[in-house]
Amino acid sequence: MSDGPRSDDGLPVSSSEADEDAPVGPNAVPAVDSSGEPDTDPTAAPRRRLAIPGWVEFPLLIVGAFLLAFLVKTFLVQAFYIPSGSMEQTLQVGDRVLVNKMVYRFRPIERGDIVVFDGTGSFISGTPAQPDLNPAARVARFLGEIVGIAPPSDRDFIKRVIGVGGDRVVCCDADGQITVNGFALMEQEYLYPGNPPSKQTFDVIVPDGRLWVMGDHRSASADSRAHLGDPGGGMVPVDRVIGRAFSIVWPLDRAQFLPIPESFAILDQESPPMTNGVAEPGVDFSREPEREAAWLDR
Repeated sequence: MSDGPRSDDGLPVSSSEADEDAPVGPNAVPAVDSSGEPDTDPTAAPRRRLAIPGWVEFPLLIVGAFLLAFLVKTFLVQAFYIPSGSMEQTLQVGDRVLVNKMVYRFRPIERGDIVVFDGTGSFISGTPAQPDLNPAARVARFLGEIVGIAPPSDRDFIKRVIGVGGDRVVCCDADGQITVNGFALMEQEYLYPGNPPSKQTFDVIVPDGRLWVMGDHRSASADSRAHLGDPGGGMVPVDRVIGRAFSIVWPLDRAQFLPIPESFAILDQESPPMTNGVAEPGVDFSREPEREAAWLDR
């Protein structure tokens, strides 16, 4: 049954007739909208959403996604693929780790941190040649680096920090342990099963602004020990550190955070870093006897 307006004889009227019978003039009752509120602005135009053509919207989304990924990868977090067994068992071949690029803006590099660094000038002599990639290959590599499926650059390495600026790192004491400022590291928590702390002996003093780094799989790691005779003496400049590896994210059954081992927390209590690797005033760290005196005075 129709519920529309009707004429005096009860028959339905057309919409034009209904409009003609609508109240007009200064005493007319305002029209009511669907919400039940009077429509007091008869000149208001209907609201319309700005329509963006699909052929424009899709490229904008792609460009925005690339820009966001670039910013995250450059300044915040980057995924890295582990290509070798030098950090086993902590990190295994094929693991994907997340590297925090911001953390060292808020705190210094600490002993026990697992760091990704550019080995140019310390682990690599000169500047390695870069492959000549076409634009499509560059985009593919960029996307692969974002999610950690692309192999790392030949310049990038991942190791554990053993000594920071001002530390004396020695292998080994009478019990076969590596010592930092005379404190013996208890490395069973992360050292590859069956590996000794080091078969190669060394006695080094880490210069200000540099790091002594080693792999957890000592028998399969070409770390600072392997570069003692190179420029820099195997020490990695802190400004070459890309960031701290803080989590394994793939494969899922190995997903976990990467905390600093307990032995380094005890080391920091027994022998705090010498002003976090910054030379103490009045001490010339280029001279061995004064370095020794600084350690004895701490």
